[in-house]
Amino acid sequence: MPCQNARVTTEHTGSDLAPLVVLLSAGVVAVALFKRLGLGSVLGYLAAGLVIGPFGLGLFSDPASILHVAELGIVMFLFVIGLEMQPSRLWSLRREIFGLGAAQVAACGLLLTGLLVAYGLPPIVAFVGAMGFVLSSTAIVAQLLEERGETSQPRGQRVVSILLLEDLLIVPLLAVVSFFAPAPPEASLSRWASIGIGLGVLAGLLAAGRWLLNPMFRVLAAANAREVMTAAALLVVLGAAWLMQLGGLSMALGAFLAGVLLSESSFRHQLEADIEPFRSILLGLFFLGVGMSLDLGLVLRDFSTIALGVLLFMAAKSAGIYAVARLTRAPRDEALQRAALLAQGGEFAFVLYSAALAENVIGAEQQATLSAIVILSMALTPLLVASLRFLPSAEQSMEDIERAEGLHGRVLLIGFGRVGQVVSQGLLARGFDVSTIDTDVEMIRAAASFGFKVYYGDGTRLDVLHACGAGEAGAIVVCVDNRQSTNKIVELLRAEFPLVQVLARSFDREHALELTAAGAHVQVRETFGSALELGEAALLALGVSPEDAQELILDVRRRDAQRFQLELAGGLAAGKVLLRSNVPKPVPLTTPRSEGRALSEETARLTSGVEEPQPS
Repeated sequence: MPCQNARVTTEHTGSDLAPLVVLLSAGVVAVALFKRLGLGSVLGYLAAGLVIGPFGLGLFSDPASILHVAELGIVMFLFVIGLEMQPSRLWSLRREIFGLGAAQVAACGLLLTGLLVAYGLPPIVAFVGAMGFVLSSTAIVAQLLEERGETSQPRGQRVVSILLLEDLLIVPLLAVVSFFAPAPPEASLSRWASIGIGLGVLAGLLAAGRWLLNPMFRVLAAANAREVMTAAALLVVLGAAWLMQLGGLSMALGAFLAGVLLSESSFRHQLEADIEPFRSILLGLFFLGVGMSLDLGLVLRDFSTIALGVLLFMAAKSAGIYAVARLTRAPRDEALQRAALLAQGGEFAFVLYSAALAENVIGAEQQATLSAIVILSMALTPLLVASLRFLPSAEQSMEDIERAEGLHGRVLLIGFGRVGQVVSQGLLARGFDVSTIDTDVEMIRAAASFGFKVYYGDGTRLDVLHACGAGEAGAIVVCVDNRQSTNKIVELLRAEFPLVQVLARSFDREHALELTAAGAHVQVRETFGSALELGEAALLALGVSPEDAQELILDVRRRDAQRFQLELAGGLAAGKVLLRSNVPKPVPLTTPRSEGRALSEETARLTSGVEEPQPS
């Protein structure tokens, strides 16, 4: 049990569940509170661990035992990341992983090593301390990216690429520590033997993943036993981690490689769903253990040294990250965000420092101080990221971007996103002169690479509309990806250019009513047409003839138009009588032998909603 050394006791019941209840209670309460405050779940777990740990309330006396089991959370987390990293995707990110990642590691490693050497530490101790801090916390950063919804975005992918390189770097760093460990000459042979064993285990894992894993999961899937698939997923993760540990390599690296090997499998999504509950719980437990490990006595005793170390380490690392980001042409906002996200040391620092202590490369006091600096930096990261919201947004570079001025197109297209791009095709195919404006600089540059001329212009400004020739246009199509902006543009156009046809994209039915009330001649809901097409495809898939399917969809369109007219007069609820419902209608328990006239009249009266006068 991970909590067997806890001080929480249950003398009356003899149960071992009390430590687990305390852990779960602390995590649930703290995470709910911190997320409510907008500080994120990671900081909540760290704070909860600090409160219940040996240097807080003292409910747990041995956080190392918790961390030992909770490290499986990192193992499973990297397995899930590996599942998302198909070899083709990894190859496409090779420049980010081995270019951007290597540049950042080198820059930050040099800065931090120089800082520690200047402080007076021996070069090898300074190198180990610096490189431990260079390895950012994959768990914290990935959790923050996930909470912010940026994991799949390009800037998030660049951060993930850097984290992958740092995770891979733990292997050569541990080899460096072993190489510099004071040992007799005959130990060199055993070191080469360890390297050979590690390479052999790595080759064996790759072979198993290539030829054994997919056939095994196909056999298990045929057995149609969900619990066996879950057990097999855990077996793959823990087995790969164990094999890598036997080879003297990182458990996390083994899990990551197992995930990559299964990333092209048809069972990928099933494996991810099976692992996710274990990953989330163990990752939370890891953060609780990190919070418990913070030695407040050491922090208070050497407060000035540790506080200065945290500030200098985070400042130097952030400066290195920001410089590399800007040198690789990242926008200022992205560079600042990357510097804030990766400014901390990570969980692999504890692995590196512990190995260095075991090999007598660093002393016990140095290891404790460096670990305290890493823990405090991890705790400060969510606050540092949250503080970015108070910084002013960077000015977008307008290099090679033309502002809208003196345009005279037959059609003015406002907004060139996913809707505007499709709208433009029919107009251009007919030969109309289309003037297009947008405010997204990156999108304008991307459009230029595909042969489109898009001007920079804000359609919510009247002077810009005049500069775009709105008064002379035959039609103005508003395709802006913002509800309030669309409403404002339509109101401006109808007030200033009443003779011009205004067509607008609406987000939903309610927005369509707003645009019609604002004076738009035509409004089209962005999902309505595609939903009708999907419905027609579903009818065809169920065997309905193409003619009948088309007629049914036309009927849906007619009824929708009737509903819309009713809603314009009486609100959203006015047209619900025209909606087809899937609520089951009551049927008699037995089929009547014959249907009498009185019964059919009564049924007609009830279903029509018209009250029939009663005879006097």
